Amino acid sequence: MSLQRDVDALRAIPLFAKVEPSRLKLLAFTSEHLDFEPGEILCRQGEPGDAAFILLEGTADVFVDTPRGRVKVATLGKNDIVGEIAILCDVPRTATVVAATRLHTLKIGKDGFFNLVTQFPEVGVEIMHELAARLHHTTLRLTNVSLRLAEL
Repeated sequence: MSLQRDVDALRAIPLFAKVEPSRLKLLAFTSEHLDFEPGEILCRQGEPGDAAFILLEGTADVFVDTPRGRVKVATLGKNDIVGEIAILCDVPRTATVVAATRLHTLKIGKDGFFNLVTQFPEVGVEIMHELAARLHHTTLRLTNVSLRLAEL
């Protein structure tokens, strides 16, 4: 895949949508293409997070281990990103991600990501805005779930 296609793929992700293409080119240059077959694990819950993955082709299932067993919480597809929480928050992986179909990804390493944010603070500001919007959306969803549970 060409560098320009990688930049276009990064721009398609809300987390990077407002970042200048020249900045994304640096990130794309330091990223790595990885393929996964169905059933292969991209990342495992509880392990340290050293990279995020952008799904370029295919789908992946997201599972969370709970006291009641493993629960599928999402299916991800083209232009979705997974693993960003672990590299941004320096916490263990919050879920296990498994390729559901043949999967082509762009792996963004933690060091490359933080080098970009360090060199270009405006990138960090854009990412902060997107993460705040995602947190707001998640809070609204949790509030709705709590209200429904209270009605039971």
